[in-house]
Amino acid sequence: MTEKEVQRQADTYHVWLGDLEACNPDSKVERYEDIPGFCHSASKAEIAEHGHVLTPGRYVGAEAAEDDDEPFEEKMKRLTNELYEQFEESAKLEAVIRSNLERLGYGR
Repeated sequence: MTEKEVQRQADTYHVWLGDLEACNPDSKVERYEDIPGFCHSASKAEIAEHGHVLTPGRYVGAEAAEDDDEPFEEKMKRLTNELYEQFEESAKLEAVIRSNLERLGYGR
């Protein structure tokens, strides 16, 4: 997590509390608002509806994903090719690591 991301979280928390003076002077957070995928201020009633379970994902949700206009079939083919390339790279790296372990006397 970057310093900027930590500061955003801290500033959002302080604004939610109503403590604007505790925010970073350069903060762009001026007032609290729920942001899907980032923060949500749940009411007691809402928490009760979820059986008093406080898992953040139940409340925060996910950011809305923008449609990239790439047709599904093309995207699946592209992503599958990338995955197989990563599998091949993984196998090469595994072989190097196993060889190094054996050379150091820790092979099976």
